[in-house]
Amino acid sequence: MAYMAGFVIPVPKGNRQAYRDLAAMAAPIFIEHGAIRVVECWGDDIKPGKVNDFRTAVMAEEGEEVVFSWIEWPDKETRDAGSAKVMADERMKAECWESVPDGKPAGPGIAPTPYFISATQITAFYPSPPDSAPP
Repeated sequence: MAYMAGFVIPVPKGNRQAYRDLAAMAAPIFIEHGAIRVVECWGDDIKPGKVNDFRTAVMAEEGEEVVFSWIEWPDKETRDAGSAKVMADERMKAECWESVPDGKPAGPGIAPTPYFISATQITAFYPSPPDSAPP
């Protein structure tokens, strides 16, 4: 059964291209270590929730947009092993990880203030898109 690992993170509007560049660098590394696909979504129509929403979940500030990203893996075991390999991969320790997402420094290889979620896929309504590079 497919397994999804995702996150929601605030990114300053001015860092959109830098984030896209970072995602384009990271996606092939995840694929190399067993992921099926990597999807990056830039929130452009996030309605305020009555109790909570993506913006408040990540404490997005004025001038920040929300990125919703997920990585599809064949199963949880592949995700566990692949994620460990990705985090140990020297290409993922680039200095660019330190400030692109929300402009606040973090440790190498760690995106600041993300909200992570992992889940087993129970159904899919559309076939996976053909292989393509991240936007």
